[in-house]
Amino acid sequence: MRKWHGNQWAILLTLSLGFFMTLLDLTIVNIAMPSMIDQLHASLDEILWVINAYVLILAVLLITAGRLGDVRGQRNIFIFGVAAFTVASLLCGISQNAAELIAARCVQGLGAAMLMPQTMAIIVATFPPQRRGTALGIWGAVAGVATIAGPTLGGFLVSTFDWRWIFFVNLPIGVIVLVAAVTVIPSVKQERQHRLDLGGVLIATAALFCLSFALTEGQRYEWNAWIWALGAASIVLLVIFLFQQRTQQGNEPLVPFSLFRDRNYTILNFIAAAVSVGMIGMFLPLTIYLQSVLGYSALKAGLVMAPMSVISMFVAPVAGRLSDRIGGKFILMGGLTLYAIGMAWIVLIAEPTTDWPAFWPALIVAGVGVGCVFAPMATEAMRGIEPRMAGAASGVYNTIRQIGSVVGSAAMGAILQNQLASSLRHEATVRSGALPAQARAPFIAGFKNAGKSGIEVGAGQSGAPRNVPGNLPESAAAQIAKAGKAVFDHGFVTAMKPTMALPIVVVVVAALSCLVMKKYVRAGEPRPAETVEATAG
Repeated sequence: MRKWHGNQWAILLTLSLGFFMTLLDLTIVNIAMPSMIDQLHASLDEILWVINAYVLILAVLLITAGRLGDVRGQRNIFIFGVAAFTVASLLCGISQNAAELIAARCVQGLGAAMLMPQTMAIIVATFPPQRRGTALGIWGAVAGVATIAGPTLGGFLVSTFDWRWIFFVNLPIGVIVLVAAVTVIPSVKQERQHRLDLGGVLIATAALFCLSFALTEGQRYEWNAWIWALGAASIVLLVIFLFQQRTQQGNEPLVPFSLFRDRNYTILNFIAAAVSVGMIGMFLPLTIYLQSVLGYSALKAGLVMAPMSVISMFVAPVAGRLSDRIGGKFILMGGLTLYAIGMAWIVLIAEPTTDWPAFWPALIVAGVGVGCVFAPMATEAMRGIEPRMAGAASGVYNTIRQIGSVVGSAAMGAILQNQLASSLRHEATVRSGALPAQARAPFIAGFKNAGKSGIEVGAGQSGAPRNVPGNLPESAAAQIAKAGKAVFDHGFVTAMKPTMALPIVVVVVAALSCLVMKKYVRAGEPRPAETVEATAG
């Protein structure tokens, strides 16, 4: 591979493969949630922490890792990150309980945080301005494909092998990326010494932890006073962080405020966070619905969603090239709009008896939308950033995007649990009238208390609550089991619809925000101000 040393496209391929691996693990876990819940005997809130532990560590450390790349060399930090991520994937696969899996996911998040910001920064440093847009477009397209390919690939692995293979699949990829990184990416000597803002790291870490813990565990603890206190503490810590960063602006801060003088960079940071909320918000309830309500296997659930990833895979490169030629403003806006339409379509047709072909038209529309989102989003975000600021800009951009994932995952879990607890109580009360008298009160009580210890939505979810008397006639027991399945199916669909409304609204707001982006001007063309001055003269 030495002959590829320093080759721009070989470097891009290596970086994109590492980036793909980290993003795949954001969504691939969702499809395996029911299997994890059953095999690890875990509750939904524990499995949500399997997702959130990864995303939380990733979001907290991205800015730090971006700056660390400036200090120790972006190639070195990238290699360290790939190695840590690969080893952690092995630990995830051999975990024997939820606690071990959450701990391994934390290490995996550390590795992802180390490598992710280096990918964008190395691309900016490697490619000249006239090719940088195309390279970032490919990088962004990889992000889109990885994000939505997770459920399909995960479904295949879970059904064919076991849920552990969603982590084992990273091992050969990680080894390939590690070898390629050592042999292909050149080492660049640092021109001057840099420093890390350790105070900023500690404050940001505390703020994100408080926010994620409060949102994830709120339903379990019935939103008591200390959960609200954690939420308030996260806001206070964020304000402190911003003030602390203001004092560090002349001394290499974690967040250089000068980045946000670029209007498009500022807007696209918001859009990136909104897209993360929209993606995570869709996958969490939809994957549970396909498996626990419709009864699909993990493979079939993944294949149902496959059109979205396949369509986006073909659309994304075209969107990237167009963004480089004409600008990505309206391509991005159209993509976000189509994605929102596709998701709203799914919400409208989802019922306990909906058959899988009904989802494909909506998923195709959403797939076209996704293909038009990630490539122009990355290209436009970094178009006006100077190469010397690429590391910081990449760290901030990816951090805000992952904060969207943290908030999206935790908020969707909290909303889904809250809505599901309410809808199950209602459905159980309505359907208990047809049951034997001695079974009605326990039947209602079983569903009424479902939310207190975390809603269970494993693949085996069906039938009556555990506290229904077991000494009933066989026909009565079958009747209760049937009623219990109906309560869960209708209750989950009732809960899912308002839950999915949140990410749809967020994506629509992101689409509208594209209107205030600056118009793309090709190199050599007069900018609007210059045109006005020339006309006046």
